[in-house]
Amino acid sequence: MAIPSQSPILGVLGGGQLGRMLIQSAINYNQDIHILDPDPNAPCKDLAQRFTVGSLKDFDTVYAFGHACDVITVEIESVNTEALEKLQREGKKVYPQPDILSLIKDKRKQKQFYRLHGIPTADFILTADKDEVIHNSAFLPAVNKLGKEGYDGRGVQVLRTEADLDYAFDAPGLLEKLIDFDKEIAVTVARNESGDLIAYPAVECSFHPTANLVEFLFAPAEISEEVAIKAEKIAKDVMLKLGMVGILAVEMFVTKEGEVLVNEIAPRPHNSGHHTIEANYTSQFEQHLRSVMNWPLGNPDLRCPAAMINLLGEDGYEGPVLVEGRDEAIAEQGVYIHLYGKKFTKPFRKMGHVTILSDTVSGLKEKALRIKELIKIKSIS
Repeated sequence: MAIPSQSPILGVLGGGQLGRMLIQSAINYNQDIHILDPDPNAPCKDLAQRFTVGSLKDFDTVYAFGHACDVITVEIESVNTEALEKLQREGKKVYPQPDILSLIKDKRKQKQFYRLHGIPTADFILTADKDEVIHNSAFLPAVNKLGKEGYDGRGVQVLRTEADLDYAFDAPGLLEKLIDFDKEIAVTVARNESGDLIAYPAVECSFHPTANLVEFLFAPAEISEEVAIKAEKIAKDVMLKLGMVGILAVEMFVTKEGEVLVNEIAPRPHNSGHHTIEANYTSQFEQHLRSVMNWPLGNPDLRCPAAMINLLGEDGYEGPVLVEGRDEAIAEQGVYIHLYGKKFTKPFRKMGHVTILSDTVSGLKEKALRIKELIKIKSIS
């Protein structure tokens, strides 16, 4: 398929680090990208062909922005889907589709979708407020999740005993059975308008103990071939049952019995795929571009084992960014640093990531721990 010299304009709702890395892939194809973001200093500000400051949740703003584009996609789910629906009716290509965004950005609808379509997931109860959570205390231990607006560890609270009920959210949400899992893994899948579907190899995620964010990621995941096949099948099944076009990260639990359960999904490039820039034949960002533009999908296979470290703002520091340990880290073979262009840091803010490549899995975790101790994101005093 020939790519025209003057490609259709791709509009992206959201100008954070995901949009920034998408633009970095798009540059190779002379693909123009327009960005809408509420932050006048968003990471995409100086990279996009056109950067518009405006609310992602305001109907008129999103509609006007999308009207000047040919294809519209997102790097964040929390956008005005009514405006996107109108644009879609008027002939604009919107991927992922607005109805799918509406479903996914509400965890209550997301979980009901799994149950309705026979997708394995933890048992759950929908709750309207804190009183309903307390009323269902017999369901503990459980995870209390806000239906909307939760992200990067916010809007998630583990309730192990009745003593924890004070921390329950007083808003529509759900109680999800606490799973005694062996591993947390993720499989990214991509599908274009022509119906081509691919899956990336499963990766293993390790979470920060207090921030509830991915701290490390290892590829490939240390799981059996049987579990890997099962996880890929489930991820593809979710994509097909949604009927979605774009890229989808499917986060899953692997239980001690080898059962695979879907935890959550993200209809965009995701933290669990950052390593693919160096470690895979086609990065998740290029794959996102290929899928929404209906280009042929790229090879998702791993080139070699890899680890990814999230660079979070150090606790106790807030202000203009100071990066410690950069030179020592990049002096090592196979270490690649990505900083997101954010000028100010605060505790646990995502400021960048590091990818580490290796010929073998052996020693990868030890090297990742060592590099993590080298690089610190602090503030200029």
